[in-house]
Amino acid sequence: MVVVHRAYGLRFMIYVDDHEPAHVHVCGDGTAKVVLAGVDGDPELVYVVGMTRADQRRMMRTIIEQQDMLLDRWKDMHG
Repeated sequence: MVVVHRAYGLRFMIYVDDHEPAHVHVCGDGTAKVVLAGVDGDPELVYVVGMTRADQRRMMRTIIEQQDMLLDRWKDMHG
């Protein structure tokens, strides 16, 4: 697991030996998994457990703002 970004007390992580589609795991006061580019190209929430709605909004806003960087990091790690 590599922490590729931090914001608002959240850690955005990519696992080295993970599977497609490109996604990040987010940990803070709870956990979530978000696909970086869904069918329409926008990030898609897969699941969230124990995270406040405020943290969910911050998480999604951060992923949208950092989408290109996160996808580049995924490609660097997984080809």
